[in-house]
Order: sequence, then C-alpha cells, then structure tokens
Amino acid sequence: MKRLPIGYQLYSVREEARRDFPGTLSRIAMMGYDGVELAGLHGLSASRARGALDECALTAISSHVPLDAIRADPNQVIKDHLTLGCQYIAVPFLDEPGRPGMPGFARTLRQMIEFGSMCQDAGIQLLYHNHDFEFVRVSGQYGLDFMYDCMPDRLLMAELDTCWIKYAGEDPADYVTKYAGRCPVVHLKDYVGTNTGGPAPYALISADGGATGGDASEFEFRPVGHGCQDIPSIVDASINAGAHWFVVEQDLSVGRTPLAAAKLSIEYLKHIGQ
Repeated sequence: MKRLPIGYQLYSVREEARRDFPGTLSRIAMMGYDGVELAGLHGLSASRARGALDECALTAISSHVPLDAIRADPNQVIKDHLTLGCQYIAVPFLDEPGRPGMPGFARTLRQMIEFGSMCQDAGIQLLYHNHDFEFVRVSGQYGLDFMYDCMPDRLLMAELDTCWIKYAGEDPADYVTKYAGRCPVVHLKDYVGTNTGGPAPYALISADGGATGGDASEFEFRPVGHGCQDIPSIVDASINAGAHWFVVEQDLSVGRTPLAAAKLSIEYLKHIGQ
C-alpha cells in the first residue's frame, strides 16, 4: 500500500497549543506526524509560528481560516500563510445564515470565488472543509456537491471530513472516490454513535473550543481506528483518488488527553501501513 504523509489538525489540541505552542508541536512531531493543519496561531506572529514548525521539522499543510477572518483582511490572510508555507487554506465552517439552503448561501459562494481567485494568484489552493449541514438538497443535489459544481477546481478543492460524511448517512470512501483529483486533503476522524436528529455534535462545543455541557450521550469522538469508521476503506479510496495528505482530527477527547488520543490515532495508522 502506498503511504501518504499524515498531518494533525491542531484544533484537536487547542488548549495545549494555546498554553505552549512550540512544546505541543514537539510532542506531535515525536509521535511521527509529518505535518500539522493550523487552527489559529494562538497569539504568535506568522513568522514565529513558522520558526516553531521548522524547529520540529513539521510541514504546515493547511490552515483553517473562518470566512469572517477572510472577509476582514484577505490580503493579510494570504500574506501570513505564505510566511507559514501553507499550500492550502481551508474554510472550516459556515455560520447558519450562510449555509446551503439558507438566504446567505449565494453570498458565501461569491466570497469563496473571490478569495479562491486571490489564493490562486498567490500560489495557494483554497479548500472547503465540510460538516453534515451541507447534505441538504439544493437544486436537486446535496449542497456540498452544488458548491463544487459552482466553482472550478482551481478556485475550490475539497477537504472531505469523513466523520461528517458518515454522520450524514453517506459512505466516506465512496464520497472520496467521487471527488478523485479534487480532494488533496482527507480528514480522518472516528466516532461512535448515531445521528438522532438532535443537536449536531459540533453544536456541543462552545466558541472557545470547550464542551458546552449539552447532551452528547448519543455520540462520542474517538481516536482513529477506535470507532465505527472503516478506516482501511477510506485510506484505500483516498490513495486511489490522488489525495496528498491525511489529517487526523478529534474534536473532543473523552477519558484521555487529546495528545494521548493523537498517539493512539497515529499508532493505528502505522499499524495498517500508513
């Protein structure tokens, strides 16, 4: 089996990174991760964050940047990510008014087209990171597919989050195959539980990244390979679809520290040949 490099989404260790960004990077590198996907710089400048990454020989694969931050200063966002050495910038989430099927969705698409063009001119590729709310019908197809149909690959590629694809009722491996050649980064995320129609699991995480205290009894994030996902099938589909990176993400860790969960995830991936 071909091996793809494995990155780690730093949102998963947001509290640790906030307290000690260089030290957290060092621990991730020691586990064997090849790179990281950023989720904010925790008060560091782009140049200082780049120095910490270089010190650990970690690639800054991508960065999750909210649309609000992009709207505020798109040129600075691009400048910072050129400094960081990111090949990709990913829109990580849409607030409810701008989601597929909502009145602001057309504005969302226009802004991503505009920013995608700016990224292209700078040599960066814009990605979109899905949840499950994109799996509503828009003009007879899923909103996620509508989004990609509206924009050429050069302006928007996919960062498919396999957890939310499965949670939405679709097969993650099939969906990765569907976007062969257009999904350079695949999020490997595992869980147990079912979609009960109640609050989505990410709605149980507050704006500062902590648990809200809501009822998450029907759902729990798990380390990769320790939940309900068929990870080998996703890995095979991703390799065959031309993906360039796997990124491990675990929004919340229950019963162990996030770094302990990160270690379990990469140990499992190495066990299956990644």
